[in-house]
Amino acid sequence: MSYDVIVIGSGIGGLTTAGLLARAAGKRVLVLERHTEPGGLTHTFRRDGASWDVGVHYIGQLGPGSQGRAYFDYLSGGELEWNRMPDSYDRFVYPGVDLRVSRDPLQYERDLVAAFPQEARAIHRYFQDVRRVTRWLGLGFIQGMIPRPAASLLRAAQRLGGRKATQTTKAYLDTHFRSPRLKAVLASQWGDYGLPPSRSAFAVHAMIVSHYLEGAWFPRGGSARIARTFEKGIEQAGGAVRVAQEVTEILTENGTAVGVRVMDHRGAQVRERVYRAPVIVSAVGASNTFNRLLPTFGEIGQRTWPARRTLEHLGTGTSAVTVFLRLRDDPRSIGIDGGNIWVNRDLDHEGAQRYGESLLEGHPHDVFVSFPSLKSGESPHTAELISFCDARAFRQWAEQPRENRGPEYFALKERIARGMLELAESAAPGLAELVDYVETSTPLTYEHYTAHPAGAFYGPPATPLRFRSRPLGPRTAVSGLFLSGQDAGSAGIMGAMMGGLAAACQVLGPRGYPTITSALRERPEAPESRAEHALPEGKHLATLVSKRRLTPSVWEAELQLDGRIGPWAPGQFARLHVGDDAWRDYSIAGLEEDRLRLLISTRTGGRGSQFIENADTGAQTVVELPLGGFGLVDSGRRRLFIATGTGIAPMLAMFAQASGLEHDILLFGCRHQEEDLTTRISSPMPGTVVRCLSRQEAPEAFHGRVTQAITALAHDLQLDPECTDVYLCGSAAMVADARDVLEREGYTSVLTEPY
Repeated sequence: MSYDVIVIGSGIGGLTTAGLLARAAGKRVLVLERHTEPGGLTHTFRRDGASWDVGVHYIGQLGPGSQGRAYFDYLSGGELEWNRMPDSYDRFVYPGVDLRVSRDPLQYERDLVAAFPQEARAIHRYFQDVRRVTRWLGLGFIQGMIPRPAASLLRAAQRLGGRKATQTTKAYLDTHFRSPRLKAVLASQWGDYGLPPSRSAFAVHAMIVSHYLEGAWFPRGGSARIARTFEKGIEQAGGAVRVAQEVTEILTENGTAVGVRVMDHRGAQVRERVYRAPVIVSAVGASNTFNRLLPTFGEIGQRTWPARRTLEHLGTGTSAVTVFLRLRDDPRSIGIDGGNIWVNRDLDHEGAQRYGESLLEGHPHDVFVSFPSLKSGESPHTAELISFCDARAFRQWAEQPRENRGPEYFALKERIARGMLELAESAAPGLAELVDYVETSTPLTYEHYTAHPAGAFYGPPATPLRFRSRPLGPRTAVSGLFLSGQDAGSAGIMGAMMGGLAAACQVLGPRGYPTITSALRERPEAPESRAEHALPEGKHLATLVSKRRLTPSVWEAELQLDGRIGPWAPGQFARLHVGDDAWRDYSIAGLEEDRLRLLISTRTGGRGSQFIENADTGAQTVVELPLGGFGLVDSGRRRLFIATGTGIAPMLAMFAQASGLEHDILLFGCRHQEEDLTTRISSPMPGTVVRCLSRQEAPEAFHGRVTQAITALAHDLQLDPECTDVYLCGSAAMVADARDVLEREGYTSVLTEPY
């Protein structure tokens, strides 16, 4: 299939470029994403029904009629809806200071004057300077959207007013304010661009402050809906968003970009593919583009040397540790209203950089606290804690397998998470008591999922040097190649979106900006249903041909697909569209030719649960498959399978194809006999099956959890940790607990798939 444009990366920048080219110019655009989930840092991840928004915490300037809302409405066909955050969308907490930021900019200014009356004149001047510098920065954005001659004129005009913008935030604050408390409060949002006041340019600080002056918004239903609504317009124009596609090289001929080389991680085996198009847009960062995807030698290397030199001078940005919390109750019960909380141990923002070791020791200097479920309107309830850090502290584990970096690494994450929760508790008493489940990501996690070097998800640091240097912008020295996203725009969701807009304008040439602005004035049209146009490769129209209730909370569903599926591996999963732009992942329990079998739990009561409960046979939907890397390892070792609930689904597919199954063991956990799926499913089973009932005693069943059975039955089952491969699938909490037990028992080969 031929495409007009290839976009590398499906973050907000890449999807903005692709969506604008598709909708405004009818271009066939192929978007390639290395992760199995589209959206970059706008995607969400799920654990046992709960979801977390990994990169979107709030977005400003999205009121009805605003320019930002116009872009989102156009790209989503008007389907993306927004929840307004509380009036006090941000709260700054220091020893002796607890200030709530009003979405009324005049009220915020009055509150600051009331708290620091002796600084009234400087406060008024501060807000004037913020707006003035933001306008200066806007000239830089416009340069990336217009033809080069006009951009040169704007650049010359911009140089005249850049002195204030290109000083550090600390220099500006020290020059204009006396109160250490006030200076700390005004710099509180530095986490929104990733650099403390001594390193950040006042330009980026002013941009962020200005961005939120009229409050903040959050996508209704969660940030995953951004990618899913944008994707529809791309597909309708004949394009596609393909996941699990790792771009390894941008192909050039005679100095022009002509295609990409890709490692396709879908299916049973990784395979190399080549896609060609006359235009390539990289939305995976300037460093990845110029240092990894393009040659650094020869003609291309010479052309891109200035960009690589600029990136080298700018250095690497900041990363973070994020703690994801599932809550057992509504956080409003402890007085939380959905606003963000910035908690600091003292007034010194530079401490976040200097005291990195204290974070590792469980004593973070600061923490950002966010409540995704309250903002999105979803349940179960969740919270997120973020502390910024230097990625170098985690490099010693970088070469270890992602899911098995060893007990020392997991102990470090637990210590960090405990310290961050303690600091958050100081500003939100009662939060710790609500916590039901904890998962922690580090800079290594960000680097794995986003490909940002050192997990620096804001891209090149927004230092004064970045704003004094020639901007990277969307144009490159390689014909046919453009940059999109944060590095072509600025930090954050809207900054990356502006980078995506700039790239689309440049792809379309001198008439690009007028073409897009004209299209934006039209009423956004909701895209057709997927049944009305050809689905891209990897997606299939699916018809529910049967469903059977296996237990009070588990259905077995069989779907007829509109064609045979290529090679797949037992253990992989299918992504099912369950309505309202929501997709849910289910392990493949069986797949023969065009018949797909899934086990779907209704325990959480979420969208997937509602879909299977309400769908009648004959109902049609869309499924994407096969995805994922959980699968059998051909080691010749004995196998121990551990599953709870529908976690047995991928193992059913494994059992159907595994040789020597009679020597293997299955520990299956549930609460009562009526939930025992092993007796209700027609499937081959390992030679030894141990049913673990946690809330019922029954003959020939182990009374207790599977985690208890691992130790209690080790001798009877003749388990040798050094000669056993363990396959572990079930709720995220069970998988975490079981992995801890297995590590203590000496198991080193543990493959996991939490749901």
